[in-house]
Amino acid sequence: MNKPIDCRTTVEAAAPSEASALTGRDCASAVRVLRMEADALVTLADSLDGAFSAALGLLSGVTGRVVVTGMGKSGHVARKIAATMASTGTPALFVHPGEASHGDLGMITRSDAVVALSNSGETSELSDIVAYTRRFGIPLIGVTSRAASPLAEQSDVALVLPAAPEACPLGLAPTTSTTMMLALGDAIAVALLERRGFSASDFRELHPGGQLGRALLKVSDIMHQGDAMPVCRLDTPFSEVILEMTAKRLGCVGVLDDSGRLAGIITDGDLRRHLDPGLLGQRAGVVMSPGPKTIRPKALVAEALRIMNEKAITTLFVVDPDNTPGRPLGVVHIHDCLRVGAA
Repeated sequence: MNKPIDCRTTVEAAAPSEASALTGRDCASAVRVLRMEADALVTLADSLDGAFSAALGLLSGVTGRVVVTGMGKSGHVARKIAATMASTGTPALFVHPGEASHGDLGMITRSDAVVALSNSGETSELSDIVAYTRRFGIPLIGVTSRAASPLAEQSDVALVLPAAPEACPLGLAPTTSTTMMLALGDAIAVALLERRGFSASDFRELHPGGQLGRALLKVSDIMHQGDAMPVCRLDTPFSEVILEMTAKRLGCVGVLDDSGRLAGIITDGDLRRHLDPGLLGQRAGVVMSPGPKTIRPKALVAEALRIMNEKAITTLFVVDPDNTPGRPLGVVHIHDCLRVGAA
């Protein structure tokens, strides 16, 4: 019976000296690629001029969406650029040029703008989209490496990538060129974000799921308010305070003065510390702890959790010092913060 052939080609299968040589060659190859692409990005940054600003002017004036398109590797980059724009406040979508020629041109309206990616600027599959934009006066921004290409010549604004060798040793596989396209797309998305004054709050609205959405949650998103907020007056009998604390199940009651401002707080810890036969005959204002810690409604949940941990407390009343100074808008409990994953 023939002995099975060992086809292992991993570093672990090689002799120590051979493994070391393989590692050296692999790292050298990776370093060469990364440095070539990094150098190209520096060159790209230095080459930006008025055309970039003109492209932003067109895109920021669009009342519809930004349609990003490209074929092959440029198409993959175009999908990512469209996704980045959409997530940063610029409505955008990807349209495949091949599908566009078979009906998807209807996805492009006269209120849109088109960003077309093609390294050579001669991608035949883009011709129908380019012609469609010219026919209906739809703004077209071309991203290409050739200023004399058909795409650049037909574009309202041409963003020409600087000359840079592909990192592929054969000089064939799109590597450096697609890296520049991707980075340029990020630059456009971020510049548009800054033009629009897109905020962290806006960002959270578009990213409600996952860790990012949780990290940007505000106190006002999770606070208990209205009838769910445990409060009483300074002269409320302590027997009623206990009923309010028990009913709302947050382990505290906020004590309001005659004008509705937060004067103090009574916690279940205060209840235990003041426990004596005469406690039920006391008024809330006598038992309360004055000057409770508060937090702004627009503060992030993470900030509320940090304050509670630092002060060794479990609740914070929410007060807007600008619009309703001293008047509680709600209350947030440490369990609320943990429930939404702010820890």
